[in-house]
Amino acid sequence: MSIADTEYLWYIPNQNEPGHRGDTAVDGHNSLDTLTEHALALERNGWQGALIGTSWGRPDTFTVATALAARTSTFEPLIAVRPGYWRPANFASSVATLDHLSGGRVRINIVSGKDNLGAYGDGEAQQADRYDRTREFIQIIRRLWTEENLTYRGEHFSVENSTAVPRIAAREGRPHPKIYFGGASEAAERVAAAEADVQLFWGEPLDGVAERIDRLKKLSETVDRQHAPLEFGLRITTFIRDTTDQAWEEAQARVVKMAESVTATTDFVRRREAVGQRRLFDLASRGEVLDDNLYTTPGKFGGGGAGTTWLVGSAEDVAKSLRKYADLGITQFVLSDTPYLREIERQGTELLPLLRD
Repeated sequence: MSIADTEYLWYIPNQNEPGHRGDTAVDGHNSLDTLTEHALALERNGWQGALIGTSWGRPDTFTVATALAARTSTFEPLIAVRPGYWRPANFASSVATLDHLSGGRVRINIVSGKDNLGAYGDGEAQQADRYDRTREFIQIIRRLWTEENLTYRGEHFSVENSTAVPRIAAREGRPHPKIYFGGASEAAERVAAAEADVQLFWGEPLDGVAERIDRLKKLSETVDRQHAPLEFGLRITTFIRDTTDQAWEEAQARVVKMAESVTATTDFVRRREAVGQRRLFDLASRGEVLDDNLYTTPGKFGGGGAGTTWLVGSAEDVAKSLRKYADLGITQFVLSDTPYLREIERQGTELLPLLRD
């Protein structure tokens, strides 16, 4: 698949508190009007849609996605959900309903990493149990979207004579909403290889991504994958300015501010325990800048997830780097930088055209 055929999504900061990752703190930052402004800006500036994140203490992701789908016409929410929050049949029905009402604009990101388990009554603290549960969850929702009168008896979930309505309308190349998945542990990769449509990676160097793509392709054969070939995606911060020098100067200045305000929050400590997040944090020991422009220093000062490593430079610099990931087999890009609203337009007008040439 060529770089022109890949899909480009953004990130909408579904946060209870303002100022996420240095975003502009405005009144009503998580109001429907403000979030809709982001979604409409994405439509105007060439983005396919946006990831809407989940964790305990955030506004409910599915509710936010539903509201934004109702106020937009092409915007596709990539809705992050946790099996510990949902029962699979209830979730499959909710997705089928939103997919019907939005004209097929729903994407799903299944998250299995630890969260504040006790707060929402989840008892699956052991990694192996969480991923076994996730496997069953994905199997059930996929079958409920493609079969009728499903009976499934698993260790974690069961359904009897279950049919999700309204029925998912199959479209060319899309039998049902695409299922994204993340995780770098052995247990996570086995689930991805067997059950997911897209495996999402954090911003690792090219050699790390190439290694994981090769491993997952081989693993897909050993786990007897029954679906279309697994796709691969990259979730990363793209820090773009008019020139290379300006981008690096401002990126380094932002990291200085991060260093002055970093605190060891519970969420930061929990992310440090995850295999994929540890891989990112450990990159700093290899160097401050890897490949051409992958900046690892943010991870030392509170950057987590997509904020751990940044691709820094002019639009041309970053486009060149993203093309190299595409050459490895990445077909789904989930990009972002702050202030989110300003960067939707900047990167939509300056970066995306370079990637689609």
